[in-house]
Amino acid sequence: MADLPERAAPRPEEPPKGPSEGPSERPAETEGERRRRRAQFLRDLAEARELRDRVQPRRAKTARLRHAMRMRTFRW
Repeated sequence: MADLPERAAPRPEEPPKGPSEGPSERPAETEGERRRRRAQFLRDLAEARELRDRVQPRRAKTARLRHAMRMRTFRW
């Protein structure tokens, strides 16, 4: 089809990383930093879920009902 644009040229490959490069080059993360990052992530996730529930109330209601049904039928 003549109306479609040409495909973009492939990007040049990055040179292979040596053994000194990569994640090990970054300084070790402390336990406190990891916990802070995780707490921030969980706060953002909860906020996104609340927003989704406000925007899609019908879907949120069915998800709540489905979760309640799963919890009622779960055997300890």
